This record gives sequence, C-alpha cells and structure tokens, in this order.
Amino acid sequence: METRYNLKSPAVKRLMKEAAELKDPTDHYHAQPLEDNLFEWHFTVRGPPDSDFDGGVYHGRIVLPPEYPMKPPSIILLTANGRFEVGKKICLSISGHHPETWQPSWSIRTALLAIIGFMPTKGEGAIGSLDYTPEERRALAKKSQDFCCEGCGSAMKDVLLPLKSGSDLSQADQEAKELARQISFKYGVQNSSAASFHQPTQPVAKNTSMSPRQRRAQQQSQRRSSTSPDGIQGRQPRDTHTDHGGSAVLIVILTLALAALIFRRIYLANEYIFDFEL
Repeated sequence: METRYNLKSPAVKRLMKEAAELKDPTDHYHAQPLEDNLFEWHFTVRGPPDSDFDGGVYHGRIVLPPEYPMKPPSIILLTANGRFEVGKKICLSISGHHPETWQPSWSIRTALLAIIGFMPTKGEGAIGSLDYTPEERRALAKKSQDFCCEGCGSAMKDVLLPLKSGSDLSQADQEAKELARQISFKYGVQNSSAASFHQPTQPVAKNTSMSPRQRRAQQQSQRRSSTSPDGIQGRQPRDTHTDHGGSAVLIVILTLALAALIFRRIYLANEYIFDFEL
C-alpha cells in the first residue's frame, strides 16, 4: 500500500502512524484501513457497560478527507444499534458535520472512544441519530454479535479480544465517558455563545447619579440616534401636503412681486416720456 501514496503527504504519514498504533485489537475497540484504500477505515467497538448497549459489538466505517488531520473524518455505523442510523454519516462534534469543533490533535482512536462515550447519550434530533427504546437496543446489542461485514469480511465475534474484567476495561470506559463529556461541553459552549450573540440587547439601567438636565440631553440623543423599523435612521417623515402648500404660497408671492416690479417699470417709463414731450 505504501507505494501507492505520496509518503511526504502529512495525511499519509499520519494515517500510517495511526494504523501501526491500532494494528493490534483490544477488548473494547479496533480499527484498520482497507487494504486498497488508506483513507477508508473499518472499525469495531464494544458497547459501553451498564447501558442499553452492554454486550453489543458494533461495526462501522471511517472516511477520512485528504486534508486529515486538519479536517475531521466522517463516521458511519453499519451494525443496527438503535442509537445511530445505519449507513448514514452521523452527526457528532468530532465528525465531518462539525469541522468547527474538530481539533487536529484528535485521532481515529479519539473517534472510537467518542463513539463509545456518545452511545448512551440522547440523540436530540441530530443527523443520523435514533431514539429506540431500551428494550429494542438490548435486543439489537445481542443480535450485533452475529453481524458480518460484507466490505471487509470481519465477523464481530472474532474482531475484538475477549472481554476483560478489572481496571483495564474500567479505565477505557471512563476515558470514553470523559472524552464524550468534554466534547459535548465544548460544543455546547460554542452553541450557547452563538445563541447569546443573537439575543436582543438588554436595556441599560438608568444612571441615577445624572442630573435632570443630563438625562434630558441623553434622552434627546437616543431619540435622534434611534432607527425606524426599516433600518433608516430616525428622521420623521415629512408632511408632503404641508410642503406642497408652502410651495404654492411662495409661488404666488413671487408672482405678485414680479408683477409689481413690471408695473413700476412701465409707470416710470410713461412718466419719463410725458416729461420729455413737455
């Protein structure tokens, strides 16, 4: 596979490094690229204990962009589970649906732990999420062990190591829960900030230390700077009828003045002619 890719590419170097690190399966997750495509991985995760997915083994695809790790992967579940829709890119703050929350320091292992940690959480209408009943999810968890992937040929009962009891499993489960909590928190903070940005501005409290004259000046300034509903700053609409009436009066006055001037000129001219004849 190495000869097919540009070994100087940051994405290729990163993926080959991660493939080496994830080569050996564990008792709770495993992932490897396809033999003919370094940018498509198949993964298997064990359902988190003490949840509706306990005992389930779930298989899926991770499709990575050429810009990885600067851009996030897309995650697709192939095993029916009742939490994520099968065959559809799921919406997580660590997936391609939310590049704004992705961090290049995250990895495929991070994505696997995030899937485990997010499985018991509520879908809340996210893209690719499902809200099956606990009974349905437990039935699917039991059935998932018989799933076999047609793409990579993996059988779920043979992919992961036997489940261990003790600190190793507890540590992995706690890591997945903590990762899901941190990612959800970061994403929630970002959304709340965006929401607060669109909230209307609250009125400013009155300053009781201002004198009455200062308050009147401030109110007049606010009225002048206020805007109309269409966004045009605050001039009141002029009364067109008043404007038209004033223009008519002005025209009449100017006409009379001009007529008086002409009449005076004619009168003076006639008086001059009369004096000359005498």
